[in-house]
Amino acid sequence: MLKEERQAFIIKQINLHNKVLSSDLSVKLNVSEDTVRRDLNELAESGKILKVHGGALSKSFHYPFQQIEVYAKEAKKEIAGKLIGMLQDGMTVLVGGGTTMIEVARMIPDSLRCTFFTVSPLVALELAERSNTNVILLGGQLSKSSHIITGAQVINQLNEIKVDLCVLGTNSLSVEDGLTDSDWEVVQVKKAMIRSAKRTAIMSIAEKLGSDQSMKVCDLNSIHYLVTDLDPRDADLREYAQSITVV
Repeated sequence: MLKEERQAFIIKQINLHNKVLSSDLSVKLNVSEDTVRRDLNELAESGKILKVHGGALSKSFHYPFQQIEVYAKEAKKEIAGKLIGMLQDGMTVLVGGGTTMIEVARMIPDSLRCTFFTVSPLVALELAERSNTNVILLGGQLSKSSHIITGAQVINQLNEIKVDLCVLGTNSLSVEDGLTDSDWEVVQVKKAMIRSAKRTAIMSIAEKLGSDQSMKVCDLNSIHYLVTDLDPRDADLREYAQSITVV
């Protein structure tokens, strides 16, 4: 594979999953980690990605308040609009982070009266702009890569609350492996969030469906709703619809 092809693949993976690990890219591309690191360094120097220890991040994920192009933004807005339709006055909602969740926060109508718990300072700031929302930011250690609160402190807090709905973005989702991620600390927080909720909704652009990462959050049957940018009757969603409600 030519360098240009490798780097195009790397950018696509970062756009889809927000974060990639050098070790995973090495396996997928069948090249050495040294080759991957050189590619990441070149992409970072050209301003296309953010290089971090062990991998790289999407710039749109890391700096959502700046004028940086968000990957599949229209699809994420479509998902956000569907998710808003699931919220009702009086609900208590626990939400994660990510670019799709920020689109949700921006679209919440001022008339909606809900209490939101969140592990994302960026999402909390957006939610706080709504007139009738009560926003509770859970505390703990801020992850520099994911920009959400992680660690034992936030997991202990999550164990003490019970919410009507948990809303999470996804790194990867498949029928076989369920919800997966590449960050151990994030996986533990997502597990605790799902345990804290009566029901869980997962938001995913269509391109992430059928993909998997190295660490498991939960099986598909632990999820109640899948919210995508596809029509619920789309053939690509048939297998998912056998286990969960597709929106």
